[in-house]
Amino acid sequence: MVFGETEAGGGAVTEAGGRHLLPVRAPYDWDAMAAFLAGRAIPGVERVEAGRYRRTVRFGTRQGTVTVRPGPGGLIVEGDLGEDDRDLPRSLATLIAIFDTQADPEAIARHLSRDPVLAPLVAARPGLRVPGAWDGFEMAVRAILGQQVSVAAATRLAGRLVAAFGTPLAAGGDGLTHLFPEPERLAEADVSAALAMPRARGRAIQALAAALLREPDLLAPGQGLEPAVARLTALPGIGAWTAQYIAMRALREPDALPPGDIGLLRALDSGRGRPSPAELLARAESWRPWRSYAVMHLWTADAAAIAEQAPGCEAGADGRG
Repeated sequence: MVFGETEAGGGAVTEAGGRHLLPVRAPYDWDAMAAFLAGRAIPGVERVEAGRYRRTVRFGTRQGTVTVRPGPGGLIVEGDLGEDDRDLPRSLATLIAIFDTQADPEAIARHLSRDPVLAPLVAARPGLRVPGAWDGFEMAVRAILGQQVSVAAATRLAGRLVAAFGTPLAAGGDGLTHLFPEPERLAEADVSAALAMPRARGRAIQALAAALLREPDLLAPGQGLEPAVARLTALPGIGAWTAQYIAMRALREPDALPPGDIGLLRALDSGRGRPSPAELLARAESWRPWRSYAVMHLWTADAAAIAEQAPGCEAGADGRG
């Protein structure tokens, strides 16, 4: 579903019955957004079904769930968005970031269409957005779990992490059973043993959790791409790919580019072989300042090509956790 009833983005509008409307800039590709989130939905925490995105949320000691679906004029939000005057604006701002409702698709499309490979992809998906994250720590952990494994494998690991260390939802049901574990829980947890995965990856999650407790602004948007990546790559177990992926989705940096990504290199193969990582970076200079959107177009095209060649086949180990 690509819809375009609202021509300009803006803040959320509260409707009768506690519903909220997130206006979007036209066009908006809900199907692509839902498909991306569905493939990465953390078992117990998120679900995407029947055209709706649902997830568990916490506000201090309060628990709840939120549902987002397309509707006339934008995205309709229902559920628990907090109980005080600070929670609601913060929750709506987070949802605006997750669903990237305020991007300017026309400006982005004009710029990226200068690249002959991207031009037909942009024409085919004019409303493609960059999915964000409800919580930066959750996204960063997910990115670490996705290192060198397929998207499906990373999703399974995330579900096992939640089952082992997450907080059970008091009124859980319909597949939403847990809240994602907080940094305090994972800073001392033996994640590797619980998930039967490499110890270095478990230590990276512990180090990330401990760093966030020391530096609460570690995953705060607005730092700038290079400073944010420098802070993240200073942590053990976080390389350039992981840091750029976190910047792209959790920090909402529109010019992030995960270097050396296999999916990107594969999508840029014109039949004469894939470009090298260095050639990718050089080519991507012309995509600035919208490299994150170019990444989404290439990933979407790559996923479609894989599905066409082998329906039902799991995506390769390209790290797109």
